[in-house]
Amino acid sequence: MTSENRSSRSKYRAFSIGRNLLVAGLAVGVVSGCAKDNDDVDLNAYVETIEPADVLYNQGLANMNQGRLREASKKFDALDRQHPYSEFARKANVLAAFTQYKQGNFDEAISSARRFVSLYPTHEDAAYAQYIIGISYFSQMPVVTRDQRDTRLAIQNFNELLERYPDSIYVDDAKAKIRIGTDQLAGKEMQIGRYYLERREYAASLSRFRSVVEEYSNTRHIEEALARLTETYMAMGLTNEAQTATAILGNNFPDSEWYASSYKLLQSGGLKPQQNSGSWLSRAFNRS
Repeated sequence: MTSENRSSRSKYRAFSIGRNLLVAGLAVGVVSGCAKDNDDVDLNAYVETIEPADVLYNQGLANMNQGRLREASKKFDALDRQHPYSEFARKANVLAAFTQYKQGNFDEAISSARRFVSLYPTHEDAAYAQYIIGISYFSQMPVVTRDQRDTRLAIQNFNELLERYPDSIYVDDAKAKIRIGTDQLAGKEMQIGRYYLERREYAASLSRFRSVVEEYSNTRHIEEALARLTETYMAMGLTNEAQTATAILGNNFPDSEWYASSYKLLQSGGLKPQQNSGSWLSRAFNRS
């Protein structure tokens, strides 16, 4: 090989190396520029290790059982991303909803569980997902003086559980929570009714106490509701309805303190309990 040829090949190698270094330098420059623009960029975040579905599922379960709920959520989310159509992913969707519920992230839990029920309504875990929706709303039930939107939604979703999955193991607990929620709604009606009664807005108070009798007769508030109806009707001069309310109260709760106070109120007006069969009160109790 001549010295001229050797010189030419050396120049070619130098050019190739220089070109490669230039390309590499440009790539580094681009990455560096991005990093300068955003110091929070984590390059590792762009690369996600693909792990087997069963491994992710078992890791999520282990974290959940150890109370490491955030780590469990990450595993279940990764499983859903990496293996979206697997049975492990479907089960992980429900567990992800549960971990969100346990962390107090109720909106996220409801959203995840509702998505599962919508996609897999006949899956063996669908009843559990529906239960998570109900319990998430139930956990947000406010005090009786506040708006009862979440209480109504809890009852609605537990009722849906009873209708769609009547043989599930969550039925008994759903029924118990429906009773609690219903009692809460009755308590809200009583609270508003008492407010109007104190202000002598009798028509407004009457509608609230009446709703307790017609819609929530199986709650603990029914005795007071009948007594308040006696008080309201007496104030309005509707003595026949007052007598009927007290008569029904006495027939159903003869030992109630509310009956004793209502009886005294009638006596103060020279009246006694007497049920009018044509009253809406009589019709309401005949239906119950």
